[in-house]
Amino acid sequence: MNPLVQPAPRGPLLGVNIDHVATLRNARGGSFPDPVQAALHALRGGADIITFHLREDRRHIRDGDVQGLREQVGAPLNFESALTPEMLDIIERMRPQMVCLVPERRQELTTEGGLDVRGQFDRVRDACARLGAAACRVSLFIEADPAQIEAAAASGAPCVELHTGAFANAVDAGDAELARRHLERLRNGVALARAAGLQTNAGHGLNLQSTPPLAGMPEMRELHIGHALVGHALFVGIEQAVRDFKACIEKAAGAALGAGR
Repeated sequence: MNPLVQPAPRGPLLGVNIDHVATLRNARGGSFPDPVQAALHALRGGADIITFHLREDRRHIRDGDVQGLREQVGAPLNFESALTPEMLDIIERMRPQMVCLVPERRQELTTEGGLDVRGQFDRVRDACARLGAAACRVSLFIEADPAQIEAAAASGAPCVELHTGAFANAVDAGDAELARRHLERLRNGVALARAAGLQTNAGHGLNLQSTPPLAGMPEMRELHIGHALVGHALFVGIEQAVRDFKACIEKAAGAALGAGR
């Protein structure tokens, strides 16, 4: 079995998204701070995966960053990408270990909502086959919706990444009841994905407060976290920020394991 789809021994693997290091660099131009160096620091802090999103408008990660990551980072790379011919061509040339197909709109500040796998099933299925042939493990970034999970399983993708934005926003807003409802929806989505034979990952908007409930789900295999971790790193440094999120994940996973005995 591919080692990239194995469960982490101490809770979900942590994928550190370095996009917003590039956002900070691009605010002034030049080459500092370098997202590739940020990735190396994140790995020293214990990151398991380096995640990045090469957008069509290159608003943060640039093509040179992608090349630098490929040349300098030995850990698994998770290439987030829109379902476009240009991006599929780049991925085929680069051959990252992981690819996460996401929706993308130029006007959005960040990725909003999940990929409509059911509505563009043929395109998604063909992309999964093409990227699988390039030795990439494909994940589909979707809502925890039964119809989308069913379509994802039929598309040939081995993994899904459930969109956690609504849950994370409810936690941030202090709306406990709304957070509970969104969390229950995510739990149901994880169960459906597992029953369909899919590895289940999650991400979007997670911080140190909203991460534990996801990390405590035994079936959860990866959590991909960016903005909150990079923001936390402004105060403690990126290596310590990664350690803090890793400790948060491991504590939640350990508590869930103890509660299940």
